[in-house]
Amino acid sequence: MQAFPMFIRTTGRRIVIVGGGEQAAQKARLMLKTDGDLILIADRLEDELQGLVAAGRAHHETALSVKAFENATMAFVATGCPGLDAAVHGLAQAARCPVNVVDRPDLCDITTPAIVDRDPIVVAIGSEGTAPVLTRDIKTRLEQMLPQNIGGLAALAGRLRPSVERRVPRAQRRALWAWVFKGTPHDAWTRGAEHDAAQAIKTAIANGQAPVNRAAGHIALVGAGPGARDLLTLRAVQRLQEADVIFYDRLVDAEVLELARRDAERVFVGKHVGAHDWPQDRINSVIVAEARKGRRVVRLKSGDPGVFGRATEELDAARAAGIPIELVPGITAACAAAAAFGRSLTQRDVADTLVLATGTGCASDPVPDSSRLSGPGTTTAFYMAAGHADRLAQNLMCEGLPPQTKIDIAVDVSKPTQRLLTATIATLGTTVQHEHIKGCAILLVTWPKWLDSKAHSDGIAVPQYARHDGSQSAR
Repeated sequence: MQAFPMFIRTTGRRIVIVGGGEQAAQKARLMLKTDGDLILIADRLEDELQGLVAAGRAHHETALSVKAFENATMAFVATGCPGLDAAVHGLAQAARCPVNVVDRPDLCDITTPAIVDRDPIVVAIGSEGTAPVLTRDIKTRLEQMLPQNIGGLAALAGRLRPSVERRVPRAQRRALWAWVFKGTPHDAWTRGAEHDAAQAIKTAIANGQAPVNRAAGHIALVGAGPGARDLLTLRAVQRLQEADVIFYDRLVDAEVLELARRDAERVFVGKHVGAHDWPQDRINSVIVAEARKGRRVVRLKSGDPGVFGRATEELDAARAAGIPIELVPGITAACAAAAAFGRSLTQRDVADTLVLATGTGCASDPVPDSSRLSGPGTTTAFYMAAGHADRLAQNLMCEGLPPQTKIDIAVDVSKPTQRLLTATIATLGTTVQHEHIKGCAILLVTWPKWLDSKAHSDGIAVPQYARHDGSQSAR
């Protein structure tokens, strides 16, 4: 390596930035993450930098000399003038101050890495100036991997270290810290139960060792989103990377599973509409059984687990067994479908109510009245409804929605096989049959406020609304 990475202490030390424009402001934003004394040297400062001075976060100086760089821990030069930048570089070198000159790698003693900040945990990624785009991509991946609150656990450990040294025998300390950062406290902390984690750590310190039974199971019901893996939440990615075993069904895209740990066990439960290879009670039993072994279990569900995902049954089973369980929300198909069509699910003066309905029921209610809440001022998203298209269309027309009203059909939304189709209420069944649309589809229909059954019966024409693709559709 041509540059050695290290962390430089900034407490009580000067950090000099020469320049008063946007490039200087960019460096100032980065240095504000530290506790150093920020010195801005320029004749004039742009508004953001003036705000830092007014707030007491930086000091403004105009004199430029070797003395300005003496006792500074580092300096950044961003005047925007190549000649002036080179001259300032010479002044900093004369004061033996490490310097970074923006966009001049040949004049840089130091370079600024891409930073993943979980203070006090900090990850720096550098490429010696050769591939900044790649370093930003690596930073993005690390941002997804590291829980947002993990720095708080490290900070707590730092505060408790003196207590550990007093109460925990030296031979037991390594095991204690391994339990803190790899066991129950880590899992509880990263899912948001900071208080419980802190109490468990303090109890272990008081007992002089980590608990003998370090394994504690946990279940996460994780929303995988509509299909594309880059639509997962950061928390969903974190749970996948922590999981010991993952239970998933056919609607979860294989690309999503690639985000999991390589050594995580993956179990296909085979659920799809009309053919439940794994009955729900069996799934409930097996995820609880795996958690009782001390394993971290992820039940991976397409979309959002709380929207037609049978989350209640699994929540109840885990709670009855005393197993900690959490819900990790995901992007539901209705939102993904609307985004794919470039439309909003709600609109002022048109639709102020959003209805999520399922076309497929359960054993006790196999044919639910999915359209009962549809009416003027609503957008209804029908899940698992392709097999009931004719019935839904008939119900909507009986309630007063004109046959020529357009309905959007999103098939395999956000996946490589995505198809976006449009039909009318009257042609919905024929379109579904002709296009061979089956389980994985979402139907969106908007019933405007000003369109009621009387207007329909009086033969009033259905007004048009402008779509983002420039075409016109009736609503």
